[in-house]
Amino acid sequence: MTKKLFEINPALDRAELATRFARDTRVQVRDVLTRDTAEEIRSILQNSTAWGLAMQADGSEFQGPQQVLHRDMATPTGQQRAQALGAATDAAGARGDYAFRYAQYPIVQAVQEGWDPGGPHELILEYINTPDFLQLARDITGFGDLVKADGQATLFARSQFLGLHIDSHVAEGWKVAYVLNLTIDDWKPDWGGYLQFFDSDGNIEQAFLPRFNSLNLLAVPQPHSVSMVAPFAPLGRYAITGWLRDR
Repeated sequence: MTKKLFEINPALDRAELATRFARDTRVQVRDVLTRDTAEEIRSILQNSTAWGLAMQADGSEFQGPQQVLHRDMATPTGQQRAQALGAATDAAGARGDYAFRYAQYPIVQAVQEGWDPGGPHELILEYINTPDFLQLARDITGFGDLVKADGQATLFARSQFLGLHIDSHVAEGWKVAYVLNLTIDDWKPDWGGYLQFFDSDGNIEQAFLPRFNSLNLLAVPQPHSVSMVAPFAPLGRYAITGWLRDR
């Protein structure tokens, strides 16, 4: 593994990015890392990640976030639970209730429970909490009180999505949501998986393609979603996601 697992691109125009964030309360930072380090992290997600599932289906027995961990995915009980959750998310979406489903490796949980001490995901979380990365986020957002970040690895596969929500956990210190996109190269618009933003009438104001090596930053709360990945899309909408916090 390269020693420079998380090297920030030195050519970023932080002042210009800060201007856009101040205007829109969100911004996509392209080529945020050097190409080599972004490819290294993508390789970890592609080849060294034990994916489970994250789902939620409000208005059902699966109220609140649900997990099916990788170790349970091959068991009959785990498979039955995943199928029930999948059906429940479809039903919740049809009712207009909040729902989501995507593949997940919960990095913070993995570190806390000692799944792979010193492993690459633990190193990714450490790098997201380095002074260099936190200062980049402060410089762009103007929030000088950002002190730490949490994180999870995510993979939106075919027919997976994240419903409309606002991320209102201000009391928990959430100030900025982030998405470090590590998709396969040349992700096509028809494949979906866009980070979408909405006005008060439900119209899409803006949407960010999950282009490789881009960092989405958005002040929370604000209405947003991830559009469903098309049933014909290739596997590859990888990302590291989470929240930058002031406590």
